[in-house]
Amino acid sequence: MLFRLSRKAPTLEHHVKDLALADEGLARIQWADWDMPVLAGIRERFAAQKPLAGLRISACLHVTTETANLVRTLAAGGAEVVLCASNPLSTQDDTAAALVQHYGIRTYAIKGEDTETYYAHIDAAIDHRPQITMDDGADVVGRIHAERPEVLDSIIGGTEETTTGVIRLAAMAADGALKYPIIAVNDARTKHFFDNRYGTGQSTLDGVVRATNRLLAGRTLVVSGYGWCGRGVALRGSGMGMQVIVCEVDPLRALEAHMDGYRVMPAAEAACFCDIWVTVTGDVNVLDAAAFEKLKSGAIICNSGHFNSEINIPWLEAHASKRNVKPLVDEYQLPDGRSIFLLAEGRLVNLSAAEGHPAEVMDMSFANQALCAEYLVKAAANPAPGVYPVPEGIDAEIARLKLAALGVQIDTLTPEQREYLSSWQFGTV
Repeated sequence: MLFRLSRKAPTLEHHVKDLALADEGLARIQWADWDMPVLAGIRERFAAQKPLAGLRISACLHVTTETANLVRTLAAGGAEVVLCASNPLSTQDDTAAALVQHYGIRTYAIKGEDTETYYAHIDAAIDHRPQITMDDGADVVGRIHAERPEVLDSIIGGTEETTTGVIRLAAMAADGALKYPIIAVNDARTKHFFDNRYGTGQSTLDGVVRATNRLLAGRTLVVSGYGWCGRGVALRGSGMGMQVIVCEVDPLRALEAHMDGYRVMPAAEAACFCDIWVTVTGDVNVLDAAAFEKLKSGAIICNSGHFNSEINIPWLEAHASKRNVKPLVDEYQLPDGRSIFLLAEGRLVNLSAAEGHPAEVMDMSFANQALCAEYLVKAAANPAPGVYPVPEGIDAEIARLKLAALGVQIDTLTPEQREYLSSWQFGTV
């Protein structure tokens, strides 16, 4: 179907690849829902209480089966939701079709969409005049502040899903540019402890294997960044029999990586050993000329951070000849005859070449999104513009619900123990 790029033209109800994919997408959404019991419980309560009744939400997220279950939950709570993609290569076209056909959600997302279409889809979400924004990378927030300030008056708050977006938003807040409050869902303990570490760790290597069908055991993995995502990638790589090297700029994280048993060294040195390189930093040109000039022929490079700017792809384009070897694998041949293989155009390899995080961990991440939307609506006085943490009560409740869903029981403090922890009189006896 056609999609009008002009904001002045009537916005179509959706723009997806093919509605004929809807039944396939519905089955996959339902499959993911089996492993998302926390979100399902919230959806049941939302359906009964309607805490988001009449609320306009514009969500710019990876259009996956897990995201579909979040959107279903928001809609069950009474919200009017518009969804667009937060990355040109992460959309699951059958999921997008199912959201439109089976759930009546206005969705703007096509896997492989060009830059012009990507931002036209974001504009379609902004045309919804949201009261709450949900971002994964802060592209909607950035677009609103830079080009669509006319919608700011209706916005009460927003949420941000990923590290890169939180970094951007914090910079906006520091500059005094951010005009409404945003909750950093990414920084919730039930998000980054699990989603970033276990989700990114598994899904990144899943993407590498799906794209290349290479054996991981016995190869050398280089991980740039030892935050929660980097920890997860290194842990899973090691578990698959890989030798792991970590590159870091933070001395404490570098020391932690060393104490965890990994080799730690600068990128230019690590390049000499690398078989597979994963960047997960949220920064720019992390993998750059100094490493490219030393990489051995046949090295595979990829990114699991939000933007493909982590890899200096323009340098490769300028200094090497390029050919597509197979879907999601591009070979860059340097003048000296060495070949470097880039996966998924440098975009998130776990979503571009695989299916993203397992539903079990997204259950907690998206439970945070849903409950934070409810929190923003219920807040007696909206906070000043800025970036805020997820309320501790929400974080703890999600952990409690997840444990209950898993059938795991824990101890509770006795009155004596509570008194002890809240007093200072007790000492050495």
